[in-house]
Amino acid sequence: MGVFTKGPRGPTSSDLRRERRALLLLREERLRDLGGLTLEMYRRDHFNEELVLERCAELVAIEARVSEIDAILAGARGLRRRPGTICACGAPMLIGARYCPSCGRLVEESGEAPSEAEAAAE
Repeated sequence: MGVFTKGPRGPTSSDLRRERRALLLLREERLRDLGGLTLEMYRRDHFNEELVLERCAELVAIEARVSEIDAILAGARGLRRRPGTICACGAPMLIGARYCPSCGRLVEESGEAPSEAEAAAE
């Protein structure tokens, strides 16, 4: 793959929300199944610890993925709402950049470009 060729795009936020909803439904279904399984084991007086551990591990994996999706979505919201991600010239600012990549203006920590008098003083 060349330097300028586009790689596969990551999932969009709507894809992530859709996956999250499906995982939450799957989690509820698995929880009901685990309860039913436990009840049947009690009724038959035959407890299979390995099966319960396997089902619990599956639930933990589902919850971990939901947490991961929540963190990704929260990070995307934070980037979108963060002030100062666009320079006065209209170019997008890179995270942690001190200068605009388009016009070269110095950018303060607050995300705003300094006034002409402040720029001349430096």
